Amino acid sequence: MTDADIAAGTPLAPDDLARRLTEVFALVGPLYRRVQRKVEQAAPIEGISVGVRAVLDLLREHGPMTVPQMGRAQALSRQFVQRMVNDAATRGLVDITPNPAHQRSSLIRLTDDGRAAIAAVTTREQALLRQVGGDLTDADLTACVHVLTQMLERFDNVDVN
Repeated sequence: MTDADIAAGTPLAPDDLARRLTEVFALVGPLYRRVQRKVEQAAPIEGISVGVRAVLDLLREHGPMTVPQMGRAQALSRQFVQRMVNDAATRGLVDITPNPAHQRSSLIRLTDDGRAAIAAVTTREQALLRQVGGDLTDADLTACVHVLTQMLERFDNVDVN
């Protein structure tokens, strides 16, 4: 691939694409684990693990959901999500209510305490992310989100159970 191809935004050949996406994976894994660890280190403030945080964030964004819906949305096993929901319910962050659409799969809803907790966590995370700095542009981040979305959609059918 030439510099002109790169500048023109020419789509990569499959072998070149695979090599570049390998670079992305090499960065995403350690980045995710480092941010996760940083969030958990600060968790005593809200008493929320990263798993419970993911449940609260999904409910804040999408409204009431079932455990299987949350598992599919996050590519996590139903059993893991159930443990996180149980932890959140014990802390009074979510309510588990009957689901009129499905007798065996309860609806999980945020409580007022859950809304306050996820708001506090995201406020802290955004303060941390403000420290990234650099010369990143909106176009850079749009491209990053586009690439990661394409990758996620490609592997959307992976069974997590």
